[in-house]
Amino acid sequence: MVLTDRRQKRSSDLVVALHYQLAHARREGALEAIVIADGSGIAMAGAGAWATCEELAAYAPLLTHGEEHGVAAMPRLAELRGEVDVQSVDVEGQTFLLCARGGRSRSQAMDHAAQGVARIFKTAA
Repeated sequence: MVLTDRRQKRSSDLVVALHYQLAHARREGALEAIVIADGSGIAMAGAGAWATCEELAAYAPLLTHGEEHGVAAMPRLAELRGEVDVQSVDVEGQTFLLCARGGRSRSQAMDHAAQGVARIFKTAA
């Protein structure tokens, strides 16, 4: 049995590899933007307009844990809740936040991106 690798672009650089993965997910799901952020909301890599990626990254922790920190009533946060999805990606005890806006198949694209992001982080470790 021969396994073929479907990836057309590769990089040994963590940030570039993450960007390639997210760019593929963005195309796959017709997303406006997708970003991977750390738990404090710092964008690590993204695909789409960078200003959008930075905004999504900054709000991702609040969208995930906003009620716990008493910021659930922020108008912009309420607006984003209807436009974006946030998914946690756990890699060897560290949690990253994958956040995407727009798209016709956002959930499926995010699931594939989460698998790829986890693989990339594990390979880099």
